[in-house]
Amino acid sequence: MTGPDTTSEWPVAGLDPVRRLRVLAAGVRGAHVTEGFVTAPYDRVWALLGDLEGEFGRITPDIRGLRVVRRDGVRVEALVRSKYGMRARLHGEQRPGWCWLQSRFLLIGIAAAPDGDGTRVAFTGGVRVPGRAALVPVGVRREGERSLRRLTGLL
Repeated sequence: MTGPDTTSEWPVAGLDPVRRLRVLAAGVRGAHVTEGFVTAPYDRVWALLGDLEGEFGRITPDIRGLRVVRRDGVRVEALVRSKYGMRARLHGEQRPGWCWLQSRFLLIGIAAAPDGDGTRVAFTGGVRVPGRAALVPVGVRREGERSLRRLTGLL
C-alpha cells in the first residue's frame, strides 16, 4: 500500500534555454558563458543559431565546418572542423533555443530565449583538457564575444 501522492507539492523550477546553459556551464571548470541581448525576434535569431551546417559556422569564429551526420529526435551527432584543422565527432542535443554538443576534447553550447522586444543569447564552449572535466580558458571569452558580434552583424 502506498501513501498519499506528495509529489504535487514539490516546487517546479522552469529554466529557459539561456539559464539552462548557464547552469550546465557552471559545472564545467574553465567554462565561460558569454551572454547578450539582440534586438531581433527569437524566431529570426534561432533560425541563424540553429542552422548548424550553415549560418552557425559563420557566427562561430573558430569553426570552419560542421556537418550533422545523424539525428534522432533531439539527439544529434556531428563532425566539426576548426579553422586550425582540428576535427571532432560531437554528440548532444538540439531543440528550439538550445544546443549542447561535446566530444572528448571539445564543447559547444548555444542558447536563445525570447526577451521582450528581442532575444537573449548565450554561448559557451572550448577545448577540454585531456583527462579532466575542464576547458582550456585561453580565448574562451574573446571567442564568445566575437560570436555575439557576428550574430548581431548577420541580423
